[in-house]
Amino acid sequence: MLRLDGVSVRFGKLAALESVDLAVADHEIVCVLGPSGSGKSTLLRVVAGLQSADAGRVLLDGRDQSGVPVHRRGVGLMFQDHQLFPQRDVGGNVAFGLRMRGAARAEQVHRVDELLDLVGLPGAQRRAIATLSGGEQQRVALARALAPQPKLLMLDEPLGQLDRTLRERLVVELRRLFGLLGTTVLAVTHDQGEAFALADRVVVMRDGRIAQTGTPLEVWQRPASEFVARFLGFDNVVPATVTGEAANTVWGKIPVPAGSPQGACRLLVRPAGVRQVPVADGLPCTVTARTFRGNHVALLLQPAGAPQLEAECALRDAPGEGAEVGVVFAADDVVVLPEER
Repeated sequence: MLRLDGVSVRFGKLAALESVDLAVADHEIVCVLGPSGSGKSTLLRVVAGLQSADAGRVLLDGRDQSGVPVHRRGVGLMFQDHQLFPQRDVGGNVAFGLRMRGAARAEQVHRVDELLDLVGLPGAQRRAIATLSGGEQQRVALARALAPQPKLLMLDEPLGQLDRTLRERLVVELRRLFGLLGTTVLAVTHDQGEAFALADRVVVMRDGRIAQTGTPLEVWQRPASEFVARFLGFDNVVPATVTGEAANTVWGKIPVPAGSPQGACRLLVRPAGVRQVPVADGLPCTVTARTFRGNHVALLLQPAGAPQLEAECALRDAPGEGAEVGVVFAADDVVVLPEER
């Protein structure tokens, strides 16, 4: 459906995108993740035709889009701020793309009714935009983007202005809706929870390049670099040297999965892999902080003369601040990362 071949975009000396290759299959939902300035929004703008590429090609259904204007690419766009027309009612907003395409009045009415039912706003055709909540406006913007039946729907931080509870509910609804319609989706977001819940495949960007791509489970379980690991929120990363099935680190010897690369590396230990034992049986640590996270407690542990460790455990097993505990490490939650160049 969509392919980017060696796409680069420069703003003066700044490379917003650098030789990006990416493919999106029919009916696939791909979410592009990355910090501010990583190039994810520029990538979306290039695909839409809102930004010209300085090198490389964008192909939709195998056709080079060089010189093809935005309105002829057959893509739908939905932005964070919705950009609804305040002077038009809900039905007028949803029907906008159909009118621009010259659809007959009966087709417009049928499609608007169908989509408002699908997004959970049946009968809202005559409502004024000013009377809608943020979540309702998001649904109207989505229906408007879907109305012309775009070959590719692109979302730019679509849930960014909504509160967390509403975002978590709507992202599940979006995935169900896209599956029902068979929509091909390219979305950009900085929210990893949103991306992992929505996507079939996640693309992590750094400084205009793709740092890793894979299913949400693959990226979460096996980040490809220290950058990806830290972007995902994992801070237990230290230099290490792997010999056999153990690594020498500032935290002592840590078991690594069988078949791990040997030699110098960076080592990630997930918080779930930091296990409590009696002080005499493990690395002695002091509990410096504990945070309730709903289904578990996050602990900050301070070993003597070594960096802090993040750990997590069940509420019933959580020691108090100031407690002395020992820790050991579980190989299943250890990831050997390449040294950063």
